[in-house]
Amino acid sequence: MVGMDSYMNAYLDRRMKDLIQEWDLATQNDIDDFETRMKAIEETTKQIASLETSAEIKLEELEHRLLLLKEVRR
Repeated sequence: MVGMDSYMNAYLDRRMKDLIQEWDLATQNDIDDFETRMKAIEETTKQIASLETSAEIKLEELEHRLLLLKEVRR
């Protein structure tokens, strides 16, 4: 089925962009900058962890202040 193979190859060549998007396939460009994107994600994760820690500390301080206010109010 040489004719069918060449037809399918031509079809895939014409539709490759649509297939890549539809099937969410990785392209060579995606693979080439993978490490850079991973480093950016890791850095963002560190920033979020730092923000989470500072938010927890602030929340504990506010909860402590609330308890003190409740005691004073009694």
